[in-house]
Amino acid sequence: MTFPIHIDILELIIKGIIIGIAASAPMGPVGILCVQRTQKKGRWFGFVTGVGAAISDLIYALISGAGMSFVLDFINNPVYKFYLQLAGGVMLLVFGLISFFSNPLKNTHEGGQKSKGSLVHNGVTAFLITFSNPLIIILFIALFAQFNFVTLAHPTFMVVGYAAMLFGALMWWYGLTWLIDKIRTRFDQTGVAIINRIIGSCVIIFSLISLIGTLFNIYLLPNF
Repeated sequence: MTFPIHIDILELIIKGIIIGIAASAPMGPVGILCVQRTQKKGRWFGFVTGVGAAISDLIYALISGAGMSFVLDFINNPVYKFYLQLAGGVMLLVFGLISFFSNPLKNTHEGGQKSKGSLVHNGVTAFLITFSNPLIIILFIALFAQFNFVTLAHPTFMVVGYAAMLFGALMWWYGLTWLIDKIRTRFDQTGVAIINRIIGSCVIIFSLISLIGTLFNIYLLPNF
């Protein structure tokens, strides 16, 4: 009886980590700010910028999950679930295309700060910038639909899932700031654009695979 529960938790953790990374990876304004702060102020200033963004994303993830939980019985219907996952795949594809072709450096700037500011200040400003963009909810709905992430069967499991999502986001920001810090002198605007295109390409490929999987009833992460 215990064994399946442990497997279910492991599956939820994997899904949460993937969702956390997928939501954090696109190079939006905070991503550019994180890169700039890492280059000009130091790695930990860039990392706390990511932490602020991750906390904001977690709040919107909770809102998205709560909204989907109200219609869980509706979307658990195989027919409705199929259309929801299909719509989620299409939204991810559009998101990937936008990420690939967009200019992440447009309308972004360092702000001309004369001092580094405290770590708390850098984290709070990143949180506020990220929180001012509620459109992230659309991405979370698409990701939740694709991974069948929201479940009411074990509410405590969802706490683990959201914690894994936050961990995945922090993994991304930690890894990004580590990379930028290592190649700081060689990383420029072209590097930002390349990262953004790589991320966009990954999202496009994943969305196409998930759409094919949905259409042919193939699951990327089968139930163990």
